Formats: sequence, C-alpha cells, structure tokens
Amino acid sequence: MLFNSISFGIFIVIVYILYLLVPHRYRWVFLLAASYLFYMNLHVGYGILLFLTTALTYGLALRLEQTADVFSKRRCLLAGVLPLVLILLFYKTAGPAIGRLNALIDAGRLHMQPVTLKILLPAGVSFYFFQSMGYLIDVYRGKSKAERHFGYYALFVSFFPQLLAGPIGRADSLLPQYKKERPFSYADASYGLKLMAWGYFKKLVIADVFAGIVNKVYDNAHAYVGLVFIIATVMFAIEIYCDFSGYSDIAIGCAKLFGIDLMTNFKSPYFSFSIKEFWSRWHISLSTWFRDYVYIPLGGNRVPGWRHCLNLMITFLVSGFWHGSSLTYLIWGGLHGLFQTAESFLYPKARRGRAVTHRRHWWQLPVTFTILCFTWIFFRANSIQDALWIISRLFWDIGRPLRYLQTGITCLGVSPAAALGMCLSVVLLAVYDYRSLKLDVIQAFSNQKWFVRWPVYVFLLVVIALFAPKGVATEFIYFQF
Repeated sequence: MLFNSISFGIFIVIVYILYLLVPHRYRWVFLLAASYLFYMNLHVGYGILLFLTTALTYGLALRLEQTADVFSKRRCLLAGVLPLVLILLFYKTAGPAIGRLNALIDAGRLHMQPVTLKILLPAGVSFYFFQSMGYLIDVYRGKSKAERHFGYYALFVSFFPQLLAGPIGRADSLLPQYKKERPFSYADASYGLKLMAWGYFKKLVIADVFAGIVNKVYDNAHAYVGLVFIIATVMFAIEIYCDFSGYSDIAIGCAKLFGIDLMTNFKSPYFSFSIKEFWSRWHISLSTWFRDYVYIPLGGNRVPGWRHCLNLMITFLVSGFWHGSSLTYLIWGGLHGLFQTAESFLYPKARRGRAVTHRRHWWQLPVTFTILCFTWIFFRANSIQDALWIISRLFWDIGRPLRYLQTGITCLGVSPAAALGMCLSVVLLAVYDYRSLKLDVIQAFSNQKWFVRWPVYVFLLVVIALFAPKGVATEFIYFQF
C-alpha cells in the first residue's frame, strides 16, 4: 500500500475516523493493528519478520537493563544487533550476487542453468531494523530505559506512517507520545493535511515527472552524449530530493493527524554551503543515526587528524553499502567521505570540535551543488561503466556551443509547455525551501487570511490532479533501500 495510491487514501480516511472514535486507552491497540494491516498488505510474510524483530529487541532490552556485568551486557547487545546486521547483509548481497552469477552464466563462462531464485529486500526492513538497533544501543548506554509494555514498544517499531522509509525515530522521543492522551486537535490535523499535500506535490508533480526523463537517459546511457547528461543529472538531484522528502512530508503530516511528532528529515539541503552542512540537512534521521552509532563510537573528531579522516571514510562507506552492495553506491559514499575529509583540512578548528563561524560566500552554494550532482551520477548510474561513460562525455562537443545546446535539449524530447511547467515547479520548490531556512512556511501561511490561503490550496490540489502521472502508483525511491 503506497502513500501515493488510492487504496492508501481510503485506508487513512477510515483509520483516522475510527481512531477518533476509539477510547484513549485502546488507541495504541488500534494503531498497532492498523500498522500491521498496512504492512502485511504488501506481503503477509513481512508481518512475521516485523514481529520477530520486535520480540527479539524487546526481550533483549529488558535483559540489558537488568544485567550489571559489562561483558554480559555486551554479549546481550551483540545478540540483538548481530542477527539484524546479518539479515541486512544477506538481503543486500544475495540478490546482486545472484545477478552477477547469472551474468557469468549468460556469458558462457559457467556451464550451468541460470539461477532463478529472487531475493527481494522486504519493504522498510532497513529502517525499522535501524530503529530497533538504535533503541537497543540507547538502552545499553543508559540513555533510554527499556520499555516494559510490549504493545507500546511494538507500536514504536511498526507505526505505519514511518515504517517503510522513516524518519528513523528514537525511543526517548516517540514512546512517551504513544502513551500520552491526545484529544482531537484541529491545528494538528490542518497542519498535517497541508504538509501531506506539499509532500504529494513534490512526489507526483516534480519527482515522478522528472523520473521519466532521468530514466530514459540513465537507462540508455550509451545512446547519449553531452549536455543531456548534465540536464538529466540535475533533474535526478531534484527528483531524488522531491521523492524522498515528499515521502517524509507525507509521513510526518500523516503522523501529525494522530498527534505524533516525527523528527524533521530534510531542511532545504540544496541550500548548503558545504558537504558537511548538506549532511546536516539531508535525510537527517539516517545521518544522525550513523553519527551516533558508527562515527562517534569510532572516535568521531576527537582523535588525531588521520584517524578522524578514517572515521569519516568508514562512516560514509557504511552509508554507501547501506544503500546497496553495488560498487556505484560504495563510490558514492566514498566520495562524500573524501569531500568531507577535504573540508576538515580546510577548517581544522571545526574538525577539532571548536565552535567556529566561517564566513560564507555565495559561490559556495553552486560549487556544493555541483559536487553533489557529480556524486549523484554514481548513485543513479546502473553500473560503473555507465557512470564513467557519462562523466567522460558530459562536455562532448562543447566546442560548438550552439550545437551542444541544441542537441542536449532535443534529446530530452520535452515539449516547450512541459519544460515550462517543470521549471515553474522547481522555482516554487526553491522559493519554499529558501523561505524554510528561517521559518515554518506552512505555519506562517496558515496565519494568512482565508481569501489568501484557500485559492492557493485549491490551486495546489488542481495542479496535483492535472499534472501527476496517471496510471499505477510509482514506488518511492528509498523503498529499495
């Protein structure tokens, strides 16, 4: 059941109405049942894995809290974290390994029948595994207390708005909210619906429209040269941002309907002046997870310079591998680690943890965005060969500017009206994100007079209805991770 499907629209309306009718003491039961129904609608077997993960981490957290011996606590933590890591490693590597085996068979290098076994990563497993592991580590560190109530903990792991792609929550923030009595709030419901509408605009009107062009170019990379690659890469940078931040907005807005505040996952990331700042604004729940549970345990920045650089590289290589075992993802992660390492030498005081305010220059914005787009090539390319082909031909025939420009635009196959619509949607996105740097745009706009607000609401809904791609709902990009 995808957020951008009609079935989810029916589901959320029914669930919300029933939720308001259920007495407070039983609301956690209702939300838990709705969450499992939502997840098992994708595949019945997914619910079993979700329940086993919940039961394992619930029991081990209680054991952790009751154990005083350091070595016993470490063994207990390992008993919870290691199975989840091994399961993730299996799903991340088994599918690609079978694909490479079949490629060798097709090439005639192995005399055997192709392997037809399909290993599919269960939707959302990376996210709720990380959320469960973070909970266990926090209990081990004494940062959080083990939750005694199994039902509340099960809801913490499975809450449907965030289940499939985050934001990855923390127990000390979410568990108290599930227990708190939450009477109906018009302000929360209104804010949640507006945020969901903005998320749908980003997903349906921008991400899905851009995806058609990006897929055409990147899935047939050797058929193109020149400017078309630059345009498609910039479009992918916008596509993946709108796709994932759109999902996060829908998830956060949906949770807001039930009075639950999920953490902000994106803060205008393309208005960053450095790669380090970008990662403080992009997929915040995951980047802070890696910071707290990988980077800091390795020593963070409170170690010698060479060790700090190594910690950065390890953290970002792990992040790349989390996205997939393909070399393209590892190179993408490695490049981000490399650029952050370079920045740590440019700003050594900041690397050592001192509070230093750097003067910002306007040119840092386009330079940072250009670096990000370069790394996105490896993230989106289907293979290393495709990525190298694209990079080597970005400026093909640029010595003839008019032909370079004309060929690039023609290859896109986009009508002037469609191109204008895409440009206007990106301008609207940029204005929203720029204003979001200093204020909550939705809240500020909600304070305007009704005759200012409602025409905009109607316009947004009409645009979504008219320009969103028709047919089967497209999956969100981060569901594959």
